[in-house]
Amino acid sequence: MKYRKLGKTGIKVSEISLGTWQVGGKWGSGFDDALAEHIINEAIDAGVNFIDTADVYEAGASEAAVGRVVKSRSEEVFVATKCGRQINPHVNEGYTVEVLRKYVEDSLKNTGLDCLDLIQLHCPPTEVYYRPEIFELFDRLKDEGKIKNLGVSVEKVEEGLKAIEYPNVNTVQIIFNMFRQRPSELFFEQVRKKDIGVIVRVPLASGLLTGKFSSDSTFDKDDHRNFNRDGAAFDKGETFSGVPFDLGLKAVDELKKVFPQRDNLAPVALRWILDFPEVSCIIPGASKVEHLNSNIKAAELPPLTDKEKVAVNEIYDKHIKKHVHHLW
Repeated sequence: MKYRKLGKTGIKVSEISLGTWQVGGKWGSGFDDALAEHIINEAIDAGVNFIDTADVYEAGASEAAVGRVVKSRSEEVFVATKCGRQINPHVNEGYTVEVLRKYVEDSLKNTGLDCLDLIQLHCPPTEVYYRPEIFELFDRLKDEGKIKNLGVSVEKVEEGLKAIEYPNVNTVQIIFNMFRQRPSELFFEQVRKKDIGVIVRVPLASGLLTGKFSSDSTFDKDDHRNFNRDGAAFDKGETFSGVPFDLGLKAVDELKKVFPQRDNLAPVALRWILDFPEVSCIIPGASKVEHLNSNIKAAELPPLTDKEKVAVNEIYDKHIKKHVHHLW
């Protein structure tokens, strides 16, 4: 495993880290504590030292599992969690200093940790980024020893750019992959200037970029890949990166021609992301240890060739760009 600096936090994190949205099983399948702990332990065994969770993942079960495992290990493992998505309805007016403070304190209890390495606002409405009092709260929480660093998880490049205007924002978690390339433009330019840690989520476009799906693929009724394609429950950009499923399959078929030696595109899709030095780490999820092992292999691959990069960009420009680039 290789490690990169997480922006101005100074923390060195594993290039391939772990996201825990579905670590206790597949989306919508319920939470299996034993499976979650097994996957997290295997990740740490493989050199993963950064784990991302959230208070809303299986109503806190994910946070609790992460906390149990991390406390049982001798290695230094950094825990990032998120707050704000419990607000219902999820609107700007629901974001208050009092509510967010309680969420942070609840996460401390849930994980059993004395201090959170990184707390992130969890994809708040755009208006929240224009409210300094929300960001000032986290300075007080840091002074109280409850958090070490503040970050944001964003849906849009615009939100990431606004967030990093606040000096206490050290990291931005953002969707970035072969089918969501806009962050590599102005956003990456600004994070370089401000030494911001970039945490990449949805790196495989909800599994689309594994190359394992076909037009016959089906998803459980509680799986967001079934019910959220048009944004029925949350931002549709979280599901297949906002790419229409059939169109995504067509683009993936062309990617397979670029990488004919790969029956599993996941490692090369992750390697494409790692070829951007602005990226601190990627947090692919894993509902099975096999998924984890596949993801970790990406760090061992050589960088893509210039020819391969050009081919990926041509596929993006031809099939994907007009559907997603201007939206996020």
